[in-house]
Amino acid sequence: MITDNMKISNIFSRRNRILLRELVITDFKLRYQGSVLGFAWSLLKPLFLFAILFTVFGMLLKIGGTLPHYPVYLLLGIVLWTYFNEATSQGLSAIVDRGDLIRKINFPKYIIVISSTLSALINLCFNLVIVLFFMWINGVDVHWYALLLPFVILELYIFSLALAFFLSAFYVKFRDISHLWEVLLQGAFYATPILYPVSIVIDINEFAAKVLMLNPAAQIIQDARYLLITPETTTTSIIFKDFWYMYIPFVIVGLVIIGASIYFKRNSGKFAENV
Repeated sequence: MITDNMKISNIFSRRNRILLRELVITDFKLRYQGSVLGFAWSLLKPLFLFAILFTVFGMLLKIGGTLPHYPVYLLLGIVLWTYFNEATSQGLSAIVDRGDLIRKINFPKYIIVISSTLSALINLCFNLVIVLFFMWINGVDVHWYALLLPFVILELYIFSLALAFFLSAFYVKFRDISHLWEVLLQGAFYATPILYPVSIVIDINEFAAKVLMLNPAAQIIQDARYLLITPETTTTSIIFKDFWYMYIPFVIVGLVIIGASIYFKRNSGKFAENV
């Protein structure tokens, strides 16, 4: 027997799904509104960045060395990092940007943050198609374990979403966080093995390489490269001799999820007053 509470819950759930869908569509449309190339920029930006970085680090500095399929290796890293950058940066300002909507309609505020990360996820899916095309051109052999890639992408999405929850709630009170996060992202880009193989860091300082690989973003990008591009990719399971250390990035992701959820929930009731 369906109770009145269950009916109300279903109505609100359906309303939230419709609102989420409309917000994702609106975010996706507004992002490229007024530009000549429109949606094409979501594909061109990582390709332009790849062309510049590959010319400098791949062709001139020979950073890739003997690593198989380094161009695709680099492109995949750039595409995944571009998603992480977009999801967290857009999530950071999501609540403030939707201040008018929050003051007019009563609905769960987390929907706004989720919509911003989902629109970035759509871009990631299209960019991964470009990566697959370059893999075909480069002659990359695809193995059965490439089927595990969606789980790595899921981890990346959850990690980005958790950070977006924390940043969006923090940004409502402290607007300086946007400038700080921009600087941190720039530093993290070079501290994450996107441009260079981890083996280069190991040759210089093995301890530094291990610390670097504790970063969930580094673990995710390296795992994706291992599954999709080449098994010669250095992952956490390879660099850590102690079996338990390889789980530290997952523990960090879990702690970020818990901390962000608590902080967002505690502050969401005051969003309408502060945005």
